[in-house]
This record gives sequence, structure tokens and C-alpha cells, in this order.
Amino acid sequence: MRCPYCGSLDTQVKDSRPTDDSAAIRRRRVCPDCGGRFTTFERVQLRELTVVKRSGRRTVFDRDKLQTSIEVALRKRAVAPERIERMVNGIVRQLESSGEGEITSSAIGELVMEGLKALDDVAYVRFASVYKNFREARDFEAILDQLSSDEEAGEAVPPPPRTDG
Repeated sequence: MRCPYCGSLDTQVKDSRPTDDSAAIRRRRVCPDCGGRFTTFERVQLRELTVVKRSGRRTVFDRDKLQTSIEVALRKRAVAPERIERMVNGIVRQLESSGEGEITSSAIGELVMEGLKALDDVAYVRFASVYKNFREARDFEAILDQLSSDEEAGEAVPPPPRTDG
């Protein structure tokens, strides 16, 4: 593992232990050249996933990008980091076990919307406003009305289809 401080390729593992949910191994490493210490995580990857964007462009699936987008939606919300990690792990597991090597960005977005709706309504609306490209206040009103009616009915209804083509 390359040292993030000096670039040396000769780093040493000082401590290894499973994460709280046992979905990854946390390794503390030290660089003998510069003395820098850092942490790495080792996770199971069932298959290499490719994300197909709406433009048709293909990119390699990036778990960190998924987690960052969820954390942005949840910024300043009282949601435990463990719950976020479980949500990310669940989405990745669903994607990897789907049997498909290519997954559309809209399918990932729908899974995130589903997870956020169950986790935090405010984060759900924040994410929806970007994902569905809200342009007017009535876009927010529509999704808030849907959230209210879903809560009254006590059921989870899938989010409305994207309107931006």
C-alpha cells in the first residue's frame, strides 16, 4: 500500500481488526520511511461494476462517491454514522448481487432515494431536489405532499419518476 504522505510503497500493517458490522477489515499502517500513520479498509468486492450515466458514458462504480453523496444529503442531520454505513453497504450489496455488470446511474439514485426515505425525510428531500433536478418551489411541494400522504397511509410508495428526461 502506497504511503499517502511520501509515496513510499513499503508500508507496514501495525493492527488489523474487523469493523463494527464485520463488513470490512480496518488496518492501521505505518510508513517506515516517513513515519506517517494511516488507516485502510479492506472490503469484499463480488464483481466489478460499471455505472452507465444518462449521457451513455460509462465509469467504474465508486463506493466512496456513493457514500459522499449520501453524507452530503445527511449533513447536519442527527443520523448515526453506523446507520449511514449500513445503508451504503446494503446498496452496494444489492448492486453486486443483481447479477448485472452494468448498472444505470438512475437505478443507483432510486436505491439511494429509497434508503434516505427510510432514514431521514429531510435528507430524502435534499437528495431528491438534486437527483430530480428541482427547478421551482412547486417541485418541493409535490414531494412534500407525497411524503405526507405516504406517512398518513403508513406505506412506502416509490418516488415519482424523473422529469428532466
